[in-house]
Amino acid sequence: MTDNAGNEQAIRKLKPGKLVIASHNTGKVREIQALLGPYGIEPVSAAALDLPEPEETGTTFVANAELKAMQAADLSGLPALADDSGLCVEALGGDPGIFSARWAGPDKDFGLAMRLVHEAVEAKGPDAGHDAHFVCALALAWPDGHVEVFEGRVDGALVWPPRGDKGFGYDPIFQPIGHDISFGEMDPDAKHAMSHRADAFAKLVAAAF
Repeated sequence: MTDNAGNEQAIRKLKPGKLVIASHNTGKVREIQALLGPYGIEPVSAAALDLPEPEETGTTFVANAELKAMQAADLSGLPALADDSGLCVEALGGDPGIFSARWAGPDKDFGLAMRLVHEAVEAKGPDAGHDAHFVCALALAWPDGHVEVFEGRVDGALVWPPRGDKGFGYDPIFQPIGHDISFGEMDPDAKHAMSHRADAFAKLVAAAF
């Protein structure tokens, strides 16, 4: 990490204790809590602290993760970890991307979101291809405004119809490379070992613990 003058700065270490998970998405909070389990961290969700959900005005996953983490840290007085992640479909120019949750509408209907993605790809014609990847940006912020960011990715392809009832979000239509089942069919421990969130989290752990 570098400061504004371009000088190298040491990664700040995360000490055992309470850490706010700056998300109101119960599936995402559950995954992050499972990943944090071995490190002496006491995760508490933004919803449990009655923290508001900020408007995601960033134009990248990193920008949105940073603003969510920094707001949660400022309001709670505790370190905060925020995730911004989404599905990027090559045939759609990277959409839904940072708007992945918005495609689910105000009711967070990911059945609708998955259908919209499928229909958008089908509209591109038979040669559109089904390559896709998930991206995750994790931002770890402190109340003094310090923030660290870690990014992860997993590549795969879209499948239709949706398969499996595990995971959350777009998991039932995403099949990672090297596997013949979707994230929605995969055991949570197996997904945690190789997902975009796990990739970003492994980088966080290597730096912050």
